[in-house]
Amino acid sequence: MLGNWLKTTILMAAIVALFGAVGAALGGAGGMMIALMLAAAMNTYAYWFSDKAVLKMYGAQEVSADNSQFRSYYQTVKQLAENAQLPMPKVYVINESQPNAFATGRNPEHAAVAATVGIMQILSERELRGVMAHELAHVKNRDTLISTISATMAGAIASIAQFGMLFGGGRNGSGESNLHTFIGILILFLAHLAAALIQMAISRAREFEADKAGAEISRDPNALASALEKIHHYAHQITNQTAEAHPETGQMMIINPLSGVSFDSLFSTHPKTEERVARLRAMVI
Repeated sequence: MLGNWLKTTILMAAIVALFGAVGAALGGAGGMMIALMLAAAMNTYAYWFSDKAVLKMYGAQEVSADNSQFRSYYQTVKQLAENAQLPMPKVYVINESQPNAFATGRNPEHAAVAATVGIMQILSERELRGVMAHELAHVKNRDTLISTISATMAGAIASIAQFGMLFGGGRNGSGESNLHTFIGILILFLAHLAAALIQMAISRAREFEADKAGAEISRDPNALASALEKIHHYAHQITNQTAEAHPETGQMMIINPLSGVSFDSLFSTHPKTEERVARLRAMVI
């Protein structure tokens, strides 16, 4: 666990450093300081409010034990939280046809799990139990804060590069202006590339870990393996409009929700589903 935290700390530091580098390239020392201050402000915002922002973005509705329609789902999460020795998280439902789920929150005491209506329609109770155990594993491993901060920062890196391109072109002479524009485009490309690589490195490793820990929490690796196969199949066929509009949130989901990104792509934020399933099947003695 210490090794994972060290890796995450290095990756998050790289995001902040990249943010500063983009600011420096576009605005010199002053630009770098502004970018670093923005990075600090965004990290602070992400720490306290990112969970609420993401839940609101997806139109998530909180449910309780009294909700007859989702009582079984709520009770499943409650039982799994007890198995994992976690505080009871808030439980949300997203009115979305694409089958998917995610966890968020800055720590286990302020955690939330959310599942789409679509995932409840295609999975059996046993498979849904496996999925929610996976999400609670993210909570237990304290992945939720890391994933939301990395998503926020990845989007911000591209935004600051675009800002520099729009407002940094007012130079004397067309040659200098054209050069600045070219540099801005190059920085924008590199920012997207670096942010994608950083998110990929964070998310892929943690998905494997959450699969393993989730299988241990549910005591049923085959249930999660079966669920992943079903979700992978249906997620390709059903567009998630919110995820498409906010692709930086895709790495929070149990399966990549983006229709335009191949699951086998170099920049996919998730490991290959086939590899995840194989590892889970191998856990069964």
